[in-house]
Amino acid sequence: MEHEAYVYMMTNSSHTALYVGVTKDLPNRIHQHKSGEGSSHVQKYRIHKLVFYRGFHDLTDAFDFEKKLKRWKRAWKEELIEKENWEWNDLYDDIFHKS
Repeated sequence: MEHEAYVYMMTNSSHTALYVGVTKDLPNRIHQHKSGEGSSHVQKYRIHKLVFYRGFHDLTDAFDFEKKLKRWKRAWKEELIEKENWEWNDLYDDIFHKS
């Protein structure tokens, strides 16, 4: 079964800002952020690196997890990222531009 929605976290090059979002079309949404079409927060802090994402089969579950993440302390978000992406690599390139 394919995922209906994704919760994702993005950061800037210095990892000083984090953005949490939810989308039904992860590749397109991340492309929008990278092209400067994201939120004003994303534009202001130059948040362009996809460092975490998780797929959900149910849109409601994705929205619930996004809300939960937004309430988390930054340290908890960092721990979640580092559990799956300890080097804070940009996952967009690895996942969506494989040759």
